[in-house]
Amino acid sequence: MERHGEEMMGKLTAFQQSRIILTGAELDVFTRLDDAAASAEALSTALSCDGRAMERLLDALASLGLLQKERGLFSLSGGGRMLSSRHPETILPIVLHFNELWDKWSGLTGVVRTGKPVEGTGGEKGEANRGAFIGAMHAIGRDLSTEIAGAFDASRYVRLLDIGGGSGTYTIAFLRANAQMTAVLFDLAPVITMAEKRLLAEGLSDRVTLVAGDFSRDELPTGCDLALLSAIIHQNSPAQNLDLFGKIFRALNEGGGILIRDHIMDESHTSPPAGAIFAINMLVGTAGGDTYTFGEIREGLEKAGFAEVSLVRTGKEMGGLVGARKLR
Repeated sequence: MERHGEEMMGKLTAFQQSRIILTGAELDVFTRLDDAAASAEALSTALSCDGRAMERLLDALASLGLLQKERGLFSLSGGGRMLSSRHPETILPIVLHFNELWDKWSGLTGVVRTGKPVEGTGGEKGEANRGAFIGAMHAIGRDLSTEIAGAFDASRYVRLLDIGGGSGTYTIAFLRANAQMTAVLFDLAPVITMAEKRLLAEGLSDRVTLVAGDFSRDELPTGCDLALLSAIIHQNSPAQNLDLFGKIFRALNEGGGILIRDHIMDESHTSPPAGAIFAINMLVGTAGGDTYTFGEIREGLEKAGFAEVSLVRTGKEMGGLVGARKLR
């Protein structure tokens, strides 16, 4: 009984650690400490914060192993460096995105009562929020995209359509894994600008056509034989996904395929646990988004005209894959 109580208390107090890290990231103390160690007083002056409050925050970050404290000076630990904007593999954009989610999750009780997302969500992202979100998706997807592209046999396909492809993380991974392939990346105009910069830096801009548009409103570019929906279907209701699957079916070449990457839930909707928790993220932030079982995804794909629907890969995180083909 005592052990269960300790486990429960650990779950209940986890938010405190999250809030400490989120505040440190919001104030950008990790980037400030990237060059040299500094005192709490110096940081509080530089960041226009209260000196005593800053010192308590830094002490807490040190207790979590993200900072080191010696003779009153704070410096970055190895883990803390990942939160600096200057680190080449920084996860700061992820943390800033989570900071945005904090307010939405705080309204969960009201969402459960009303069935409606937190007021003000679901609209157009501000430029700062959009940049943080796209940066977060790239940081999250760097390693997984390479793993996914290596695990899926795309040798029969020559032109990829990456729908809602962000800054090109999965496009890059698939092109690197498939020398025969070119791609079309389709996303909102401000995101296309971000993708253009990343693809140029990766030396792949000559193999990618960038097309601006909104997949919830516009028809999709034609002439491709593999469509990728990476972390897209969870933001949609079943009806919205059916509409999107229909657009993809119309756009794909005959014999082409569709590949969906997302949480793929079991029939109880409780496993993988990360998917069940992510469904709450969709509940507070979207009007109809959810995480889906293979059966639910297959039903939508078959209604849209796809055949040979298969569960290609399962995963504890958002690494499940569902594939299907357009045979007519």
